[in-house]
Amino acid sequence: MVINILLIDDEEKLRSLLKRIISLEGYKVADVATLANARHTLETQSVDIVLCDVKLTDGNGVDFTREVKEKYPSVEVILLTAYGNLPDGIQAIKNGAFDYLVKGNDNDKIIPLLSRVSEKVALQKRVVKLEQQLGSQFGFEKIIGNSPQIQGAIQLARKVAPTEAAVLLTGETGTGKEVFAQAIHYNSPHLNQNFVALNCSAFSKELLESELFGHKAGAFTGANKDKKGLVEEANGGTLFLDEIGEMPLELQPKLLRLLENGTYLRVGDTREHKATLRIIAASNRNLQKEIAEGHFRSDLYYRIAVFSIELPSLRERVKDIPLLAQHFMNLYAGKTNKSIHAISKEAMELLKQNEWKGNVRELKNVMERAVILEESETLQPGSLPFEIRQGKACNNGSLYHLATVEEFHIRKMLQHTHGNKAEAARLMDIGLATLYRKIEEYGIK
Repeated sequence: MVINILLIDDEEKLRSLLKRIISLEGYKVADVATLANARHTLETQSVDIVLCDVKLTDGNGVDFTREVKEKYPSVEVILLTAYGNLPDGIQAIKNGAFDYLVKGNDNDKIIPLLSRVSEKVALQKRVVKLEQQLGSQFGFEKIIGNSPQIQGAIQLARKVAPTEAAVLLTGETGTGKEVFAQAIHYNSPHLNQNFVALNCSAFSKELLESELFGHKAGAFTGANKDKKGLVEEANGGTLFLDEIGEMPLELQPKLLRLLENGTYLRVGDTREHKATLRIIAASNRNLQKEIAEGHFRSDLYYRIAVFSIELPSLRERVKDIPLLAQHFMNLYAGKTNKSIHAISKEAMELLKQNEWKGNVRELKNVMERAVILEESETLQPGSLPFEIRQGKACNNGSLYHLATVEEFHIRKMLQHTHGNKAEAARLMDIGLATLYRKIEEYGIK
């Protein structure tokens, strides 16, 4: 990693000597004589470290340090002075300087000091790179779809992400609630803290309480030692509670207590613990209806639903199906090392006409299976599940249905015989010429 240094000194000989010494250590050095030129360099070039004289013809390095740190917080500043001045040194550090050195006496300290500050710069760059990777992996850009329905949901999520507000994500199963929750977290001020997810429907009441808040040793049979809960794991970050409508009524007051005053009790403990975290909840149930039926607390609902976003079903955004299908096809083709580059018009039409009761999650699973089955470079209807093709057949009459079944049967036989057409024809009790005609008719490769 190349570290870029800006050297500012109005003494030309000393500046040239320092530039040569520093350059020999592998640093890339730009040098200027005035603060005016330094400002131009900072605006137009990449600078990691500023090595600046205190007394310059057009200003003071101590004051310039504050200016640099305000405009370029990641840039580190080291000040050099011909005369040791304790007040200047103290003010320089207060203004954000990394260190303050006296010229001549401390020449032997410059290179070791640059090495230390370079380590800090390199660490900062790695953190920024990691944040960018997290943003690209979990950001809103990863949510696929151009339809007004999904774009509206994304716009709301973008607005609430930088805040501390609790968020409730609603919608059918498989609409991508956890994807939205991750995007909100990684676009929040807490992106460097933990994102912890818990599915409330996956545990009994006792186990859910222990998973959520932790427990003390001896709290119940099998609790041999203290255990931290996910609330503690998420402290400072985000706790995503999926299917919160499944949370037992008896446990809801304990979550409400956490939301209201930031305190909770481990199972079997009497000492309060504190946590500061953001709650993002999700439910495919109608929580208002659950409240009316006595299954969910209204006070908890109003705490988690400070900002509510409803995610559309895939049926409501049919125009996004081609984008999603292509994305999943590319994903699984890459994972299975298959050269599948396109989806046939017939296959795409089948995908667009399916009901997708399982939404995006169902489409993802279907595309994974289809890629595994497909042998050509274009994904064909025969690689789609029979149920999807049957739905198309019902809409287009029994003759198309018969053809669909026939194509499916031929593909299966060819898979069974590992492509041996003569053997496939024998098993199906048809002529080899008929099989070849059918293969050409259905585009089987």
